[in-house]
Amino acid sequence: MVTRESNNRGIFLSLDWFTIGLYVILLFWGWFSVCGACYDYHHPDLFSFNLNSGKQFVWILTSLLLAGALLLIEKRFYYKASMVVYVMMMLILLLTIFIAPDTKGSRSWIPIGPVKLQPAEFAKFAVALAVGKFMERYGFRLSNYKDFLRTCALFLLPMLLIIGQRETGTALVYLSFFLVLYREGMTGSVLFAAFMLVVYVVVGVKFGDEMVTGMPASLGESWVLFLSLLSTLFLTWRYCKDSRLLAGAAGYSLGFTLGAYLFSAYVIPFNICIVQLIINAGIIVYLGFEYAVTKSYRYVLIILFLLTSTFVYYTCDYVFSHNVLPVHQQTRIEVLLGKNDDVRSAGYNVNQAKIAIGSGGFSGKGFLKGTQTKLKYVPEQETDFIFCTIGEEEGFLGSAGVLIVYLLFIWRLIILAERQPDTWGRVYGYSAVCVFLFHLFVNIGMVLGLTPVIGIPLPFFSYGGSSLWGFTLLLFIFLRMDAERNFKQK
Repeated sequence: MVTRESNNRGIFLSLDWFTIGLYVILLFWGWFSVCGACYDYHHPDLFSFNLNSGKQFVWILTSLLLAGALLLIEKRFYYKASMVVYVMMMLILLLTIFIAPDTKGSRSWIPIGPVKLQPAEFAKFAVALAVGKFMERYGFRLSNYKDFLRTCALFLLPMLLIIGQRETGTALVYLSFFLVLYREGMTGSVLFAAFMLVVYVVVGVKFGDEMVTGMPASLGESWVLFLSLLSTLFLTWRYCKDSRLLAGAAGYSLGFTLGAYLFSAYVIPFNICIVQLIINAGIIVYLGFEYAVTKSYRYVLIILFLLTSTFVYYTCDYVFSHNVLPVHQQTRIEVLLGKNDDVRSAGYNVNQAKIAIGSGGFSGKGFLKGTQTKLKYVPEQETDFIFCTIGEEEGFLGSAGVLIVYLLFIWRLIILAERQPDTWGRVYGYSAVCVFLFHLFVNIGMVLGLTPVIGIPLPFFSYGGSSLWGFTLLLFIFLRMDAERNFKQK
């Protein structure tokens, strides 16, 4: 007979201590980075509660206690409570919209005594639990559009609620769950379509105000319509396999497009985008006819892609031209795309972060010796821009070291996810991997000016209790699942 005590001993021995060691390294490396970012020569005590370093140390200690508590809870409890936890978190996210005070334009922080917590950070593990449990249902198939849409709804709902809190950056993190679906068998066409929609937005915004040479047509609009046509033809060729009819449609479409361009350029200038819209409408009619003949739903999906492509571009254009998006966010996007070189306002954070990282050189200036950070030239240097402190004080060596530890951390989580004996554990593990990857890529990318400044923390480094607890919950629930992989559930 296996006693609870012996079972706990087995769980303890089965824990992945390598991942736990990386977690501890990241925690305390992050704390030293927060110390460097908030150090005050007038208050040199790094453990003082007057400094964020002292507060972060407390958050780290409580996170370690939380991690220990999570490892004591059996896997079957997490499984049974998955949907209950998910529903509760959705209700809390909804309630936050109405009760949270306005904080820098966001209504996402709930004051609880002397601290403020951000429910959106805790919703990640709840969504991962729910998605994993839903996908483990008997008869679940991602190829079934109903199952696919219901799965997407599980992470798109919290995304919409968080957008309602005016916390767009945190909401975008939930898009990383699409990568989990790809691992579980989702067709690559979905990722291709998502990538192309991003391309349309970038091209439309960057070239929307430029005109095609010699004619009254927007360069951005013309390129988006042309790219959406090419993408539609590619998807039709890839998934519908009717090369004869497709060749005819492609020939007519590209021929009319080229003819309209030459006529406008050398005969009578006119807006060729009108012709492109007519051509795209003709493609929709062609695909609709093919669906009526073959009854293949793939034609319907391709029609939806083409319609969505057009809708996304014109919606994006409307958002920018009618100031639906806050002006400061518009300016940030324009700075990223090179349309606005304003380094004194919207581009100030990124410009100062680059200066700080560059000033660190190869080996850095040393702990607490960074001038850019000590003189507070970099805004939000303890939270969103914590990586610039690493670059200045620890230089290229320290920055590369942090990335190597993160790489080992992500690599190890992938190994753990792959060895899970059930769909639920594997999906949860990959959900954790994708969330960490998204935070890592976007946070460091925005510090280096490669991605928009959307304000999301660097895991285990950025100051803040909510994000630290949220990441700890996400990680240690998975580590408990992994520790039980060889135990039979009763």
